[in-house]
Amino acid sequence: MARHTDIAADLTKVTDRFARRRASLPDPQVLVRAPGLEFAAGDRDRRFHAASVGKMMTATLALQLAETGALDLDVPITALLPAGETDRLFAREGRDAAASVTPHHLLTHTSGVADYFDGPNDTGESFTSRVTRRRDELYTAGRLLAFSREHQRPVGAPGERFSYSDTGYVLLARVIEEAGGAPLGTQLHDRILGPAGMDASCLLFHTMPGGTASVDPDPGAALGIAPILVDGVDLSRARSLSCDWGGGGVVSTVDDLHRFAAAWHGGALLGDASRERMTRIEHRFRPGIHYGAGLMELRYAGFFPLLFGLPRTIGHLGVTGVHLFSDPARDITIVLNLHSTAEMTDSFQLHIRLLQKVLGSMR
Repeated sequence: MARHTDIAADLTKVTDRFARRRASLPDPQVLVRAPGLEFAAGDRDRRFHAASVGKMMTATLALQLAETGALDLDVPITALLPAGETDRLFAREGRDAAASVTPHHLLTHTSGVADYFDGPNDTGESFTSRVTRRRDELYTAGRLLAFSREHQRPVGAPGERFSYSDTGYVLLARVIEEAGGAPLGTQLHDRILGPAGMDASCLLFHTMPGGTASVDPDPGAALGIAPILVDGVDLSRARSLSCDWGGGGVVSTVDDLHRFAAAWHGGALLGDASRERMTRIEHRFRPGIHYGAGLMELRYAGFFPLLFGLPRTIGHLGVTGVHLFSDPARDITIVLNLHSTAEMTDSFQLHIRLLQKVLGSMR
């Protein structure tokens, strides 16, 4: 018992130190689970925008459909989507390569499609500037695809290279809707949120917790979601936050994200072969961050060589300092939300310090 008391005190010191230097931002929302340990800090029950952590859920839906035979991950997406939906998204050097793109390419960010959220475009402003300036703009899947179609160009040929793409995950979510015969939000509740016991979670602007359709014009306020600062602007009550959908539109809590991780790693959502496919790490996203199929692997020595002794963890990252990463061998899961795109570096510093303390307590 004394050891668990000591580690809880150590983790409190770490999180308090980070909280003190955050000025007007809310305290980090933190949950750390390990054998014999449950540590939480910040507003544990408050919902927040999970950002690209939702990609792991979208990928899981695709693999679930593949397991039932409803979706072949290796057939052209032109055979899976209505005519015209992929038009000009893969047109490059006078050739439209859409017929060569498969759901596997979308899962692994190797389709060559542009990235509406962070990629270059011809409008004269970044997409993040657009969503912070035009806060009342509501985005649908069709509008997001149209943005890439009209204002961006493909970054490569299908299978040529890894290039992270939110546009690709909008297309993947549309494939899921067609193959699964139901809206993305319905499938999320029926096949992930419900089975995992994620009763506080939903797909913002589309569903409410429990799976009912969202009809509230201000769902961020109705759900009381925590601030989400994009380039310093809080979008938690902005309609433009609808720009996240299949690539990261889920609202959740630290406990619900842990429930997702536990269900995923425990085999409640996918079989062994599907989880192995998602964890087949073949590409580098950033130094220290590698990618499989809708799933990241952290290799800490890539951040700083002296961290080479830390185990690799798997999960996903969100652009506002949201983390969901697990070490399955040691049954450790770390969930974080730091609320802001400006907090990414700090989020990794906090993550690493927490992991080091937990590992130290297990020796």
